[in-house]
Amino acid sequence: MKRFFLSASLSILVMLIANSCWSQDNAPHVNHVAVYVVDLQKSADFYERVMQLKRIPEPFHDGKHVWMKLGEHSQLHIISGASADVPHDINVHLAFAVASLGDFIKHLKAEHVKFGNWAQTSEEPQTRADGIKQVYLQDPDGYWIEVNNDRF
Repeated sequence: MKRFFLSASLSILVMLIANSCWSQDNAPHVNHVAVYVVDLQKSADFYERVMQLKRIPEPFHDGKHVWMKLGEHSQLHIISGASADVPHDINVHLAFAVASLGDFIKHLKAEHVKFGNWAQTSEEPQTRADGIKQVYLQDPDGYWIEVNNDRF
């Protein structure tokens, strides 16, 4: 009987561990996003000054990488080496949420950063079908960035 309890307890423990390892909690999550840029310092300055991201240590120390903190466990990796700016479609974009879209728009204006709605016909934020307000801008290499007021 003692052996059965030990075996049953061990089986339950293994099932619990297996379930926690392979459940929805083990679904992939964003670790980092990388952008390949022409001018590393110009792009790093943009993400630090305009997007207000914080630099974090990067392991290469080769002058070709700058890493920024995006969230608790996610990063932006800026990598130099692109030979030229290439056009990027607005459908492919990095999206950020801010507590106050109005304050962020004031910040963009103070930094003289061009921004607008999806069509780039107005500086007024547009409202998505789910009620979230958003604006779009581009980084120095033309990568599109959405900034919205989502609170999920």
